[in-house]
Amino acid sequence: MQPTLARPAALDWSVDACTIGRAMGILGEKWTVVVLREVFTGVRRFADMRERTGIPRQVLTNRLASLVEHGVLHREPYREPGARVRHEYRLTAKGLDLYPVLTAVMEWGDRYLADAQGPPLEMAHRDCGARVHSELHCAHGHRIDDPREVAPRPGPGARRRS
Repeated sequence: MQPTLARPAALDWSVDACTIGRAMGILGEKWTVVVLREVFTGVRRFADMRERTGIPRQVLTNRLASLVEHGVLHREPYREPGARVRHEYRLTAKGLDLYPVLTAVMEWGDRYLADAQGPPLEMAHRDCGARVHSELHCAHGHRIDDPREVAPRPGPGARRRS
C-alpha cells in the first residue's frame, strides 16, 4: 500500500496574479524570444532580423509591436542615404533586465540541446573575456547550486484561494 501524499501547500494560494504567467504572456512564444536574442546580439533592424532568422514578415511585425507595446523595446528612427526613414529596435531598461533570463535559457539549451561540436554562441565579459553564466543567489549573497535549496512561499501579493 502506498503512503498518502500530503496536499501541496501551494494549492491554498491563488495563481490569478502570478507574475510568471504574466511574463510568459509577453515572452512565451518562440519567435518573441528569437527577436530578443537578435536584439541582444546587436541585430536591431527589421530586414536584418528577417534575413538572419527567416521569421515570417507578419510574425516579426507582430512580435516587435508587442515588445514595443510592453516597453521591452523602443523604436529609434534611422535613414539610409536616399531612403525613407525606418526604425531599429533598442532594448529599454525593462528589456535589458531580461538578459539573465535569456542567458539562463541559453545555458539550458547549451547543456541539453547543443550539437556535438558545442553551442553556436557564447557570451563573454567584455572586460576580461571570460564566459558569462547565470547563477542564483539569495538576498544575503549565498550562492544556490541546487534548486532543492529553494523553498517557494507566499509573497506580499499572494491571495488565498476561496
